Order: sequence, then structure tokens, then C-alpha cells
Amino acid sequence: MAIIGGGISGLAAAHRLRRLLPRAELRLFEAGDRLGGPLHTLRSGDSLLEQGADSFLIKTPWALELCRELGLADQLVPTNEQLRRALVVRDGKLLPVPDGFVLMRPQNLSAMLRTPVLSVAGKLRLLAEPLIRAPAAANDPDYDESVASFATRRLGRETYERLVQPLIAGIFVADAKRLSLAATFPEFLEAEREFGSLWRSVRAGGSAKPQVAARYGQFVSLRGGMSALVEALAATLPGGAVRLGTRVDRVSRSGPKKWSLETRDDSPPDVYDGVVFATSASQAARLLETLDAELGERLARIEYASSAVVTLVYRREQIAHPLDAFGVVIPAIENRPIIAASFLSVKFPSSAPRDRTVIRVFGGGVLRPDVVFRDDENLISMSRLELAVLIGARGEPLETHVARWRNSMPQYEVGHLKLVTDIEGRVCAHHGLHLAGSGYRGVGIPQCVRSGQTAAERLAEQLALP
Repeated sequence: MAIIGGGISGLAAAHRLRRLLPRAELRLFEAGDRLGGPLHTLRSGDSLLEQGADSFLIKTPWALELCRELGLADQLVPTNEQLRRALVVRDGKLLPVPDGFVLMRPQNLSAMLRTPVLSVAGKLRLLAEPLIRAPAAANDPDYDESVASFATRRLGRETYERLVQPLIAGIFVADAKRLSLAATFPEFLEAEREFGSLWRSVRAGGSAKPQVAARYGQFVSLRGGMSALVEALAATLPGGAVRLGTRVDRVSRSGPKKWSLETRDDSPPDVYDGVVFATSASQAARLLETLDAELGERLARIEYASSAVVTLVYRREQIAHPLDAFGVVIPAIENRPIIAASFLSVKFPSSAPRDRTVIRVFGGGVLRPDVVFRDDENLISMSRLELAVLIGARGEPLETHVARWRNSMPQYEVGHLKLVTDIEGRVCAHHGLHLAGSGYRGVGIPQCVRSGQTAAERLAEQLALP
């Protein structure tokens, strides 16, 4: 059995295959020089500096269950319960996201009326949300529209531009005008269908208390950083199973139920009973287009965005702002060069000594793709300037790090779920072929874990059949 891709999906697939078929020979091919993909923790002295994802959601259980299975349950670290909120920029000032406002659902009427983030006109339009009728087409089970269209239609343009857009961009580095609502936040579409209003759905659920803090409380990290999960998964694989720095150049059939993989190391092609593509959809498209042109074409339709993460470490006294939140998101209409900044040492105090402040600045994405192509010096200078303006960061940081994640974030555009269903239908025609990864049914770590596990389970089931 072969797995192409050593990110969290590929590792989860390999781990599950080892459990299901312990005697089977397994090979995992990773083109890079390490495993984990965007899960990458730098250890600097007593600090843990996350270069990619810094936590995962436990509301969806798959990553949490995997940690327990790996014996990491006692290593889980919750977020700082005292400061579970976010800030948003308006006219250059940092303001709290209103209590109870979760992505698109306003849950605290008084907080929405008091917030300085919205103008009086914006608040009045928000109050009219229960009066807005859903389009008749929304009752179709296959209905989809963009996040921007839905949020503007229900909450008004100002609430969309000042709150929804920056919060969504902080998750998907996406253009919300193209982002599929059905693929990313189907619960809001269901709330409209069932109750006709987001406000009414909150009242029907008996949720009068602000829920934003509870949401931040559903995220956890690991005591050794997110790389600890990668290392624990890798440790379960037998020696020689992982081939780092090995790019798969060609995948072909070598029989009705056999697969041939060619790599760049000039070794003869290897033959496998099955293969899991735990790569980006675009990489899978490149490898599969000669085998199945229609499958390759559909995979190639899934676009990806790039981003840059600049990590800066300061002495606490160098920061004027109280840093009384987990971070700040920046609306596109503020016309600043960054998407967001995360106060990692506030979110997870154990990640750095008390006299150190670790801040991660995010740039790039669909709306500012040029930022990723700037050199390290320019990205660091840009980040320092933005932090000086926004939080009063003074002087030279103690250390800086730059990570670029090129073509790493899939963009679930309107119609994505139908496209994925078509892709899955084409895959079923090829015995022993399975897909996993963030490109299909969820970008979060739990969804990626489940994607890899599901691919492994389906492959093991196929191989067990006579």
C-alpha cells in the first residue's frame, strides 16, 4: 500500500492502515524534508513557535480521539480561559468583537447595540434581520451561495464588511464573495431554512448567553506544540515506511488491481495493491490526469491560496497594548497589508516564558496574493510596522521567523460540494484508489484526520474482499 503525502491526512491514513492491516507493507512518500505539512513547531529556548496551525477544534471529535489513541490525552493544553475573545480593527483602532457574535450568528442583542464596531445605520440594518425573507431556492437541498451573499443578505453590508469578512478571512484566507456557504458553514443555511432567521434560531435554541468565549474554549493544543501530534503518528510507523524527499512523478495501472509509482530517485517503479493520495487536489490532478482525464479535470478545479506567517518574539514591555484577547482580525476595507495577528503567548501562556510575547502575523491569501512573494526582510519589516501601529510594538524583536505556505489552503468556491461528489464518483471507478486531505470536505485538523482515516478504512475494506 502506498500513501502519497506526509501531512496530517497522510499520517492519519498510514496510522489507521497499520491498525487495520498490520502485516501489510506500507510506504509513505513525502516530497519535502519533514512530515506534518503546515503542522510545524519551532522550539526556541523555552518557547514553542507554531509556524502553521496552533490548535485544533475538539467539537468535532476525530483529532481529539486520535490524540487519546496515541497516548497524548494528558498532553492536551486548553486556551487561556481568562481572555477568550478577539479584536477587530475599525479606522485603525482595535475594538472587541461583540460578545456572542460567532462568525455570522449574533447571539447577544445588547452587545450588538453597544458595539462601536458598527454604525447606527449598521445596527438598525442588523436588527431588521428577522424581517428578511429567504429566497425560495434556499429550500433546495443542493442550494448554495457565497458566504458574502448570505451574510450581506441577512445581516447587512456593514456587519458583513466589519465583522463577517475579517473573521472568515482569518480562517480560510479566502474571498468570501466566492466562498461556498454550503461547504463551509452549512449550519447557517440550515438555521435560515428551519427558522427563517439567524436571530430566531438563537432564541429557539435557548441561547441567551454569549457563546464566543465558549467557542474559543473548544480549541486545544499540545504541550509540545502541534508537531507533537506529527511525531507521535510517525513513531507508530515501522522503520523504512517513510520516504522523505521523495517526489512521486507518475502513477499508473500495472494490472486490474495494481498500482505502479515512479519517483525521482531513479529506482525501478514500485507496485502496490492500493494508493491513497493525501496531497492537494491539484497535485492529485497532475498525477491522475493521464489515467482519468475527467477526474484530473475535476480535481484541478479546486483552487488553492498561499499565505505567509511571520512570527515575532518581543519582551513584554515592548508592547504598549494590554493584549487582552487572542488576536486581531483586519477587515479588507481597512486596506492594510495583513489579514490578522495572533497573540500566541496569550492564547497559550505555556508556549513562552511570562516575560516574552509571541505574535504571529498573517499575510497573503486570495485578496493579497502578492504578499507571499515578498522576501523575508520585507515581510518582517511590514509586520513590525503593522504591529507598531496596531499594538504599539517598539524596538527590535528578540527573534523573527518567516514561513510561507504556498498553495496550501483550498478554496471551497460556490458549488464545491457538488464538485466533490462528482470527484468521489469518479474515484469509485478505480479499485484501490482513494483521496484524502483538506481539499474536499473540511480544512480543519479534525476533518483532515477523518479524511485520512476514511480513505484507509475504505482501502482496507477493498483489499479484504476476495
